[in-house]
Amino acid sequence: MRPIRMQPGIPMNTVTTIDFARARSQMVERYLVHRGIDSRPVLEAMRVVPRERFLPPELEEFAYVDAPLPIAEGQTISQPYVVAMMIEALELQGAETVLEVGTGSGYAAAVLAQVAGEVYTVERIGQLAEKAAATLSTLGVTNVHVLHGDGTLGWPEHAPYDAIVVAAGGPQVPETLKSQLKIGGRLVIPVGRDRRVQELLRIVRIGPHEYTTEELADVRFVPLLGAEGWAAAPGRARRLPKEAPLAAAVADCCEPFSSIDSADLEPLLERIGDARIVLLGEATHGTSEFYRMRERISRALIVAKGFNFVAIEGDWPDAARIDHFVRHREYAPSEWIAFARFPRWMWRNREVQQFVDWLRGHNAQKPAAERAAFHGLDLYSMYTSIQAVLDYLDRVDPKTARVARTRYACLTPWQSDPTVYGQALLTGDYRSCEQEVSVMLRELLQKHRVYAEHDGERFLDAVQNARLVADAERYYRMMYYGSRSSWNLRDSHMFETLKDLLRFHGTTSKAIVWAHNSHVGDSAATEMSARDEYNVGHLCRKDFGRSCYTIGFGTHRGTVAAASNWDEPMEIKPVRPSLSDSYERLCHDSGVPCFMLPLRSLPAALSELRQPRLERAIGVIYRPETELQSHYFEAVLPSQFDEYMWLDETTAVHPIRTEELKGVADTYPFGL
Repeated sequence: MRPIRMQPGIPMNTVTTIDFARARSQMVERYLVHRGIDSRPVLEAMRVVPRERFLPPELEEFAYVDAPLPIAEGQTISQPYVVAMMIEALELQGAETVLEVGTGSGYAAAVLAQVAGEVYTVERIGQLAEKAAATLSTLGVTNVHVLHGDGTLGWPEHAPYDAIVVAAGGPQVPETLKSQLKIGGRLVIPVGRDRRVQELLRIVRIGPHEYTTEELADVRFVPLLGAEGWAAAPGRARRLPKEAPLAAAVADCCEPFSSIDSADLEPLLERIGDARIVLLGEATHGTSEFYRMRERISRALIVAKGFNFVAIEGDWPDAARIDHFVRHREYAPSEWIAFARFPRWMWRNREVQQFVDWLRGHNAQKPAAERAAFHGLDLYSMYTSIQAVLDYLDRVDPKTARVARTRYACLTPWQSDPTVYGQALLTGDYRSCEQEVSVMLRELLQKHRVYAEHDGERFLDAVQNARLVADAERYYRMMYYGSRSSWNLRDSHMFETLKDLLRFHGTTSKAIVWAHNSHVGDSAATEMSARDEYNVGHLCRKDFGRSCYTIGFGTHRGTVAAASNWDEPMEIKPVRPSLSDSYERLCHDSGVPCFMLPLRSLPAALSELRQPRLERAIGVIYRPETELQSHYFEAVLPSQFDEYMWLDETTAVHPIRTEELKGVADTYPFGL
């Protein structure tokens, strides 16, 4: 191991441009301050360190997107929020000696240099160590010392350290690093039994052989390789020689179709059989063909098999507006515009509008009790749901309505941005509203008999809205403690809502669910299980077994409607061709543009599909510049889905433009 010495260079504050400085400041406010980073030294450091200088030239324009970005040797530079969160967790005061394991580009070391006294950083890959040292020297950083070596063994010559931070995920905490901590020192490290997903831990040394451990967040880092980390993986055998036969087997075993409208669904309906729940996925939240094929399948299930309702990955009160329209309900509809918040295009698009119009026409020929319903499963609409509960109580129990207003007022300060509620609780600046919203839900349930006499449907709506408020309060409270807890709460809420709907519609009722692949595919067959995450698909299989039939969707390339960041404008983005070693590339290589692939009874020719592969997931945010890190995960497709729907080249959904809706009736759910 050899230290790399740096020569003094130009001052750091002379290298950024005005545009980069503005972008950096916006990044700090939007992605750090608003997400709970409140350490003044850390925020100031993030404001001055030029992240663009640590990136390849072609990626400089993405420097202040809150995302990991690729650098040399298959490594990544961590997203700004994670860098800030980890350094803040070290609780530095300004004069400490810090060890960093995993120098990478040198960006985190440069931030540490602004916050600590001396920084010693160890990088396993010689090329990265050399380049990081050169960049830091050019920027005039003189208190960072770079070593090319095995980071799991630390840098004993300068131990003990006040703090140690590890920028790679290990299978356990290296004992050598723990031994190099001072008494009272803090070690922040990602640890997990899976190479791709970890729990961020903070370990504090409280005695010669005593340590405390605290979980901070779910994270994803490159593997920590070395003597006390993961063993270096041997060169991965090229699978290409086997890909051609397997792709040919996919072509032989699939059921091709030339277009969505002409696809023969009879074999699919036969495979679905007597299933009570059919889960229809999507690989993106903005692909026209996925919506159109789900519509075709849903129409067939409603007409041929008597399915009673469609439940979507959308908010309950917004879907209730649609339900009022498609079932020709007699009472006045809700006053709000359906699906008017971000991401508007996900449900306010022509593809959904076409299905809604068909469903209304289909129901017009049916008695009221036999009309197919349209429901929402999600929990983001906390304040719309509060208003729905209050409106209901105003009609059936004005006295309780006054009490409800007092209780729900606890959440009023966060109406414009509920995510800030969790931040306020985390910082201790505000008390929890858990008791108020929970009591309100209990009182509604206790008055079931009295209220249900007015109208069972409307009581169901009120109860689901009250339950949504209670779960949403927990969701926004928990989201700052890690993604696993909030993800599991959200999918549990959707699953419990689905079960409530099945109970309400009767013991023989049948449900169609529209949601992303990541919600409907069995999480036990993906890397989600390594993070102890579960989803609707897994819960359905657990409770309903083979009475649940799951269909996943995939595509190779095309266009998609998505945003670059949360709550930013929709863009029509090109979908990059799928990566090699992915299920999508295998399907593309089959040479069949559109097909259905049954997976429940897998033929021997497709047995290799049971080997884990990459799978792509694009949500409302798409970042093609970091596609591998941001949008791919490992899965076992035949265990994840019962059927796979392949559409090789796809196009973006068509959002409904305001001018298209002028003159429509007040009852129209997508109205102005």
